[in-house]
Amino acid sequence: MNNKKRKYFGTDGIRGRANTHPMTGETALKVGMAAGEYFTRGKHKHNVVIGKDTRLSGYLIEPSLTAGFISMGMNVFLVGPMPTPAISMLTRSMRCDVGVMISASHNSYEDNGIKLFDPNGLKLSDKNELEIENLIDNNNKLTKNLVDSKNLGRAKRIEDAAGRYLEFVKSTFPRELSLKNLKIVIDCANGAAYQVAPRALWELGANVIPIGCSPDGTNINYKCGSTNPKLMTDMVKKHNAHIGIALDGDADRCIICDEKGNFIDGDKLIGIIARRYHSKNLLTGNTVIGTHMSNFGLEIFLNNIGLKLIRSNVGDRYVVEKMKKHKCNLGGEQSGHIIIGKHGSTGDGLVASLQIMAEMVEKNLTAYHLFKNFKLLPQLTESINYKTINNKINDNMIIKKIKNAENLLGKNGRILIRKSGTENKLRIMGESNQKKLLISVIKNLKKEISKYINE
Repeated sequence: MNNKKRKYFGTDGIRGRANTHPMTGETALKVGMAAGEYFTRGKHKHNVVIGKDTRLSGYLIEPSLTAGFISMGMNVFLVGPMPTPAISMLTRSMRCDVGVMISASHNSYEDNGIKLFDPNGLKLSDKNELEIENLIDNNNKLTKNLVDSKNLGRAKRIEDAAGRYLEFVKSTFPRELSLKNLKIVIDCANGAAYQVAPRALWELGANVIPIGCSPDGTNINYKCGSTNPKLMTDMVKKHNAHIGIALDGDADRCIICDEKGNFIDGDKLIGIIARRYHSKNLLTGNTVIGTHMSNFGLEIFLNNIGLKLIRSNVGDRYVVEKMKKHKCNLGGEQSGHIIIGKHGSTGDGLVASLQIMAEMVEKNLTAYHLFKNFKLLPQLTESINYKTINNKINDNMIIKKIKNAENLLGKNGRILIRKSGTENKLRIMGESNQKKLLISVIKNLKKEISKYINE
């Protein structure tokens, strides 16, 4: 990772409260100009595809970005509400020079964000983002490189974008299988996948019960979706469904529940997909990429079937970087970001869910029986809000407190502390095979650290 601190970009693009810095129309205009300048290479006409989720502020950010790209001579293809993985896919398939997703993912509607993709549909590296940030702040260079009026780009709405992504999604499900015997609850979080996800499942034969599919600009992720999955589990039990799927606001991750309403997080999904692909000789390198947050139970599960887990920094683009480095084609996070190299270069909640349902159908297993022998270690995550943390996270006092807490947990426990890349929160994650001890240790550690960093 580049050690230089980024000013605008965080773990997953630029993010913040809409209409306040940095998520203003002015900043979005400069991002469009800077990214347009950065990705203009060669003398051909350059193209960018822009998608968004269902937030009201998308109407502010989208035209500002569009104006920025057009001013640098780029043609803009607008696809409207579309999942983040669809933008990654369309960037590649439409031979675009850059892709943009306007979304704050799992955050509430007040926030918004900008995610950039390179011509290969990959999220940008820290180095790329730093170079674009330098351009954003170099107003003289940007205005100097504005194109002549005759060379301005054009904007065009692509009407069949949803259909293109729909066909891609269905192609990831084995052609010889069908979902015709499954009743599926799909919660789209009133977000980007509210149209394509229910339709994809229906076209594959499922009896679909859609929820979270009535966006109004302000209800994205509100009491629904992968960060609020209770609605999904209630509906699964109410309708006697076989499985529930909850996506987040931009549909790049998912959480599942079985027919009994038991939650199944990303670690378990990764393990089952890894086992499936390994059995079919589709998994490269006998290795899976997780993160420092991945449960030790996943590592045990993979080791028992002859596979290895390698951990990356938190953030799906860091997972992808490790996948490329180790030539792996499967990786992900316990939050439900799962990257299947065979099918794409970013997390895709719908595609990941289909791989699980393919295993259910092929082995004639219920979701409960598919996952029942997969045991995770008790894990607890607490968050501390902060206004400014500076470098206190690296203070000897904090390190000492963490060490003391780890000693209390013993050799079967671990603690990880990190700053959130998307919110002003410090995450404290603890893991141990002794649940009561874990709760006590983490609660006390949170109290001590909170007092120290906010004093």
